[in-house]
Amino acid sequence: MTLVWLKTILSVFLVSLISLVGLFTLSIRLRLLKKLLSFLVSFAAGSLLGTVFIHLLPEIGETQGFNLNTSLNILFGLLVFFLLEKVICWRHCHIPTSKRHQHNLGMMNLLGDAFHNFTDGIVIAAAYMVNPPLGIATTMAVAFHEIPQEIGDFSVLLYAGFSRKKALFFNFLSALTALLGAVFTLIFAGQNRVLLNLLLPFTAGGFIYIASADLIPELKKDLGLKKNFLQILGLGLGIFIIFVIKHN
Repeated sequence: MTLVWLKTILSVFLVSLISLVGLFTLSIRLRLLKKLLSFLVSFAAGSLLGTVFIHLLPEIGETQGFNLNTSLNILFGLLVFFLLEKVICWRHCHIPTSKRHQHNLGMMNLLGDAFHNFTDGIVIAAAYMVNPPLGIATTMAVAFHEIPQEIGDFSVLLYAGFSRKKALFFNFLSALTALLGAVFTLIFAGQNRVLLNLLLPFTAGGFIYIASADLIPELKKDLGLKKNFLQILGLGLGIFIIFVIKHN
């Protein structure tokens, strides 16, 4: 059990460090950044779908079996992430015109991101409590989809009037709520097997939503043979890496 705690906390902390990605994006040209983001988004989508169909669903089938409750829990996860995405989209789409509204945008961005990161900590901890390979696969899936997410959050904070140092600091502080989610899960799910059984299909539903409703539609905006090839490569590579983790 101590080893599970150690692996979970270390994984969540490493994922939280991705919030500092803004340091590197400042020196990258916008044109190159767009190309990198397109590949990263497709790679993230592949890793999320790979984690669901190669790790999570087989694990659920072996440990719980597939029944109506399983389906409802997957749908519950999908709906929760849909609502979370609505909050994120709301804060990004309502572009303010005054400094006061800009500040409010920054605060809403941080609060929404904090809740999002809290759920990341929950799913990583739940995965490690089942088995280490699932924990590693889930950590990678979360990390890969966090990279483009954190670049966007950093940009929103800069727009809201935060200095670069403050934007990095508060974005990292928000990311650390993932540790709270992980500790919460390790304590309560460790004492309640029913809660752990709920979290696996919940995670599957959340990952399916992020990949199919959030990431893949973004990829469809980029046209061109070269871009399509890179996207297919990213999707396949993300799935392949998750497959390798499963069979090692």
